[in-house]
Amino acid sequence: MQLDEKIPTVPFISIIYREHAKFLNEKVKDEDLSFGLFPLLISIYKNEGIIQEQLARKFHLNESTITRNLKKLEDKGFIKRIPDKRTKRIEVTEKGAKTAQKVMDYDEEWDEKIKGIIGNDYDNYIKTLRKISEELT
Repeated sequence: MQLDEKIPTVPFISIIYREHAKFLNEKVKDEDLSFGLFPLLISIYKNEGIIQEQLARKFHLNESTITRNLKKLEDKGFIKRIPDKRTKRIEVTEKGAKTAQKVMDYDEEWDEKIKGIIGNDYDNYIKTLRKISEELT
């Protein structure tokens, strides 16, 4: 698809985001898990025992949004919340670990697809995205 050269950056970011969502949703459609929950599940998988407040800070979301999403993950058997003094540590279940690993593997496949499109510019692409993200948050 040929895009107008005079459009701002946001539509490009949106297109890439939506295509990535379609790609991952198709790959893990049997998992009964939506694209929006993947980053949360992976973060819990990589940071076993993380608490809700840390997740809210990490994702720049309010705690009520994190609470709703954690409930969805818990109800579907991907995570469990472990009481620890006045808070709850969050851990993945065996099902959650398998799904998180699948998603991370498919993310690597997605990155290979992007590398195939932009070739040697990939490292600069990642550096640029990281810089923009760090500066805006």
